[in-house]
Amino acid sequence: MTESAFTMPVCATPSALQQFASAIHEKFSTAVAGEPEDQLRAPFEQLLFAAGRELGFENIVPIGETLLANGGGRPDYGVACGKLLCGHVELKAPGKGANTAQFTGHDKRQWERFKNLPNILYSDGREFCLYRMGERTRAFSLSSDPRALGAAAVDAESERQFGVLLRDFFAWEPIVPDNAKQLVEYLAPLCRNLRDDVLDALQNRIPAVMSAAADWRRYLFPGADDAHFADAYAQTVTFSLLLARSNGGDTLFIDKAVASLTHANSLLSRALQVLTDPLVKEHLGPALDMLLRVINRTPPGTMSGGRRDPWLNFYEDFLAEYDPELRRNAGVYYTPVEVVKAQVCMIDDLLRQKFGKKLGFATGGVNVLDPAVGTGTYLLGVIEHALESVRQDEGQGALPARAALLGNNLYGFELMVGPYAVAALRLTRMLRQYGADLPGDGVQIMLNNTLESPHEKIPELPLLYQPIGMEHQRAKRVKETVPVLVCLGNPPYDRHAAATKENRALTGGWVRWGEAKDGKDAILADFIKPVKAAGKGGSLKNLYNLYVYFWRWALWKTFEHDLANGPGIVSFITASSFIDGDAFLGMRQHMRRLCDEIWVIDLGGEGRGTRQDDNVFAIQTPVAITVAV
Repeated sequence: MTESAFTMPVCATPSALQQFASAIHEKFSTAVAGEPEDQLRAPFEQLLFAAGRELGFENIVPIGETLLANGGGRPDYGVACGKLLCGHVELKAPGKGANTAQFTGHDKRQWERFKNLPNILYSDGREFCLYRMGERTRAFSLSSDPRALGAAAVDAESERQFGVLLRDFFAWEPIVPDNAKQLVEYLAPLCRNLRDDVLDALQNRIPAVMSAAADWRRYLFPGADDAHFADAYAQTVTFSLLLARSNGGDTLFIDKAVASLTHANSLLSRALQVLTDPLVKEHLGPALDMLLRVINRTPPGTMSGGRRDPWLNFYEDFLAEYDPELRRNAGVYYTPVEVVKAQVCMIDDLLRQKFGKKLGFATGGVNVLDPAVGTGTYLLGVIEHALESVRQDEGQGALPARAALLGNNLYGFELMVGPYAVAALRLTRMLRQYGADLPGDGVQIMLNNTLESPHEKIPELPLLYQPIGMEHQRAKRVKETVPVLVCLGNPPYDRHAAATKENRALTGGWVRWGEAKDGKDAILADFIKPVKAAGKGGSLKNLYNLYVYFWRWALWKTFEHDLANGPGIVSFITASSFIDGDAFLGMRQHMRRLCDEIWVIDLGGEGRGTRQDDNVFAIQTPVAITVAV
């Protein structure tokens, strides 16, 4: 159909656009002063109703957003067409225009937040601009100012252009992604908008959202501040819906999405149910509804099947689009397959040659833990390597039983909801491909802060939160009662923000601070005391790094725990700063005291200064693979 066909009907009664222009004229002709932008709201709502009918769109409903006390950025309206959210509207004071390229100050900052919405209409009453993912797709302006001329400002060409623009706005449909990369580019901005809306609601002390945040802290992550909860909320909802869609579920409606999550996804199922409670959703509706609609257009097969695992780089790509700074701080960088294979092969050889485990990882009793599992790449590497060996040694028929054994012996902890969901999905699918019957509670991937105390008391939980509490109990059981023979992976490395009383859970947790009031029971003291004794205490600031905490935790769990009465292996790829330097002399000393053999493969990768070299990651920090036996 050509654009010329998109004309508003000609009739004796004034058109919707003419009525709108007349209403604006009346509003601004009165002697009673008011906020200029607010004078547009009622006329614009009526414009959407009336123009929708003229263009053949029924049930057009503008959903006014709650005005936030801190001026937080939400569009003025979400607009539903036929009970489905089709887009957003942002009104500007008359005379400001609708061309976002000319905005400054608050309006420009607000546009930075809105520009990734898939369908948003800007207007100041005279100018109208339609944007899709930051790109202006249609625009027009009335020939005259309706504040002065009313309906006379509307001519035939204005009617035609307005009809074209508004039909385009109402008829919007989500783009169907062809692949995982395209899905990331479309999904990440919507997740970010949801996160920002949650943070706004917390800052404005919306009771329902504050209650959800309090429960999240009480039952899952005690150290989560508002920013961490808002991020966890957005990622939990996004990845729960994506997982439901991957299972073939209908994500237009929360209850159907919840129902499509399997028993193995009980934590995400219940978290999605709790976090989208109607009282919470009331304040996050348009952002959440847009996410629901976009994910529902994702073909279930987009994230499954094929020779190359589509989830392999998905979370790293997602985080790079969603929040690059969070990606850096969390150390979320895809570990190259070559690195994973090298570590897995070295450990498997040690298990066979030095530990007497005939089938390496596939031998009974070889418990393996990745304490920062990410999207599960290391545990998947273990499965592939172990079962290929089984195929060669015992034949195809032995694979289901050995795969089931691995399903019981492989463990992973993850702090971030997105990679946790991806890891659980990837391990489940791979083990089932090998014919394994999985444990009743699914694969042993747990949403948990590894560095929290293994001795903490889990509170009694109301029925609604029991699946969330059970996840905490599962992780606590592994920390307390499961002996670990192999601890491996790629823990985050970051010299975090300064430690405070409030952020201890995120600056080393139990490892650094212990449980006693004076902190004297903290196991990191074994790394600190020798440095102070050597008179090098001034260097200790370099020790306070996430990867150091994970090294200390892994050494404790594998070699020093009450159940660690046999041999063990720890293998990490981390920053290489511990190899030398005064701050790490206590760490090196403790490792030598505990271990019979330590191999360090220094991979270099210094990306700063004049002597730069290549890094296996897209970072500037030199790294090394270490195997401690």
